[in-house]
Order: sequence, then structure tokens, then C-alpha cells
Amino acid sequence: MITAGEALASARGLIEPAEAKLLLRHVLGCSAAELTAHPERLLTASQSTRYAAFTERRAAGEPVAYLTGTREFYGRDFHVTPAVLIPRPETELLVETVLQKVKPGETPRILDLGTGSGCIAITLALELDCAVTAVDISAEALAVARGNAERLGARVEFLESDWFAKVAGAFDFIIGNPPYVAAGDPHLAQGDLRFEPMTALASGNDGLTAIRRILTDARCHLTTGGWLFIEHGYDQAEAMSQLFAEAGFHTIEQQRDLAGIIRISGGA
Repeated sequence: MITAGEALASARGLIEPAEAKLLLRHVLGCSAAELTAHPERLLTASQSTRYAAFTERRAAGEPVAYLTGTREFYGRDFHVTPAVLIPRPETELLVETVLQKVKPGETPRILDLGTGSGCIAITLALELDCAVTAVDISAEALAVARGNAERLGARVEFLESDWFAKVAGAFDFIIGNPPYVAAGDPHLAQGDLRFEPMTALASGNDGLTAIRRILTDARCHLTTGGWLFIEHGYDQAEAMSQLFAEAGFHTIEQQRDLAGIIRISGGA
């Protein structure tokens, strides 16, 4: 048997130290403080084997979130599998943008397009104490999202739909983090993206095919004064502004992330 300290040493040079600690904590079921305080803790044979396998898979590029089955988003832990995109910190800006628009006491009707793990829909449902409708074309993704909603106690109605195909009614907010990477972008063959669902990442030669579809139909599903907000690529802000205008949106807003990059475009 080996100790926790020896296990971490075995991962040195193969994966990042922070990732090595996170994976070992997952295997041992302990906190960061416990791991730091007790490097002499012995791993069982099965724990040692499992940790070695995790280290090898991470060294080969497999995302930590898929190995642990969990990723934090807006202060909550969400279950993730290779059927869904891994929630990313920049997507929290989409949640914050909607929260800033909602007046105290309002209970808006919200539609989340391409919900994936459900992190956006569930977060808004919990933060605003309201019901949210979330759609995805993938039955596997919806199964993950439903599980997250049940575990976190969120009121979300899930619908298997190709964007608006099976959506009825009008909403005060329509939001989405659709695929926006160009099909031939070399980044798709690098890092975590190699393991994530391609249909949730790439969309046409310029990455805007799905977004164009959403913009074409969104106004039919918005209440008077309702807002559509979409997350997009770091270099798509100008194109997004033009697409919103062409779709008949008269009030157009764009939000910058912490790095100063325009990541959210919206219109009413």
C-alpha cells in the first residue's frame, strides 16, 4: 500500500498538482484540509488502482470533470457526463445578465435552449424561485439535467426538442449557450474539447448556424419587451450585433466577461 503523499508524488510530472489533489480527494472522499493534514494516510489497493487509472486518463487529456462526474457552477455542484458540455465559469455571466434584468418580486417565464447539464436553467430557477423550461435535442443530456434538477430541488420542465420545434407559448427571457465554434476550428482537436459532445460545440463553417436558427424563431416566443440572451465566441461580437439587428431586435446589448471580452449578446 502507498500513502496519500506517495500517490501525489507518483502523479507529479504527469498532471497538474491541483488536478492530482482533486482526483485523489475524489478517490478518498476527503476534503482538501484532510488531504493536506494527513499525507501519511494509506490508500487501499482498490483506491491506489483507481487513482493510478484516473491519473493516466487525465494525462491522456480526459477532462477532470468527466473523471469525477462533477463540476461546480454558480456555487453548486452539477453532475456531468460526456453527454453534456462541462459548465464553464464564463457562462455564469449569462445567469448574472438575466438576474440583473429581473425586478424584485417578479417571477419571469424563462426558456433555456440547449440546456445540457441544466446548469443555467437550474441556477436561474433556484436564484429566482421560479419555474423554467429547458430544452435539448439530446435525450442523454436531458437525463443528466433532470437528475441535477431533482437533486438540487429546482422547478424545471424539460423538453426534448430541436430548438423551438416543440416549444409552445411566450417567455420573458430566452437564453442559450448554443454551439458556436466553426466546424473546422483546430481548437476542437485540443484539450478538453476532444472529449466533449461535438454537436454541442460546433455549428457550421462560421460557428453561427445554430445561432441564426435561434434568432429566426425567437421573437415568436418572446413576450412584449422580452429578452433573448446568447453566449457566443470571443471573436463573434460584431457578427452577433448584426444578426440581432437583422432579426428585428431594436434594443441590443452586449456584456463583457472578466477578461473584458464580449461573451453575451442580447436583444429585446
